[in-house]
Amino acid sequence: MNDKTIRVLLADDHEVLRDGLIALIERHSDIEVIAAVGSGREAVRLARELRPDVVLMDIGMPDLNGIDATRQITNDLLATRVLCLSIHKEQTLVGAMLRSGASGYLIKNCAGRELVEAIRTVASGKTYISPEIAGDMVQTYVRGRAEESRNVYSDLSEREREVLQLIAQGLNTKEIAERLGISEKTVAAHRLNLMKILKIETVAELTRYAIRQGLVEP
Repeated sequence: MNDKTIRVLLADDHEVLRDGLIALIERHSDIEVIAAVGSGREAVRLARELRPDVVLMDIGMPDLNGIDATRQITNDLLATRVLCLSIHKEQTLVGAMLRSGASGYLIKNCAGRELVEAIRTVASGKTYISPEIAGDMVQTYVRGRAEESRNVYSDLSEREREVLQLIAQGLNTKEIAERLGISEKTVAAHRLNLMKILKIETVAELTRYAIRQGLVEP
């Protein structure tokens, strides 16, 4: 290992995929995977501790989704770059990741050489967008349809998004309170506020909404 080695933190909730990515990435002597985690909250904790050059981040993860994890990492660690690796191609999710501070966005069916190229690109301070979605992004702006769609990230606070995600993961009020270190009464208040803001009447509808927004996977 030398001074030019790119230190990567991998965040994805699928263990088999993590193992495959580690094997692929570490074929290259200039890149080292220093840690691999399965939740957004753990990614934030380890990023603060290890200060990697690049965080390779999925969107749909337990505890804390990749969009909010990216926001926390890029707000705290100016030198750490986030590269999203996701199955999602929707422009709302791509835009949400980039607005949260991500320096790149890749689709999971990309070739291994493209992934390595993207890691090197964002590590150098540049931006990398998968060609598979870059064309759609350009067309959106050229055709004058770049108006930002209203979604969970523009409507809700960070705490409300956390509560929404945990509800969608099936946790009850007591479990959410313990996980976030708040009272059950506060959790209930957040849930009622979520339903009011989103015009949703049941927990099942909240769960479906969270899945559509990419906060959790179906």
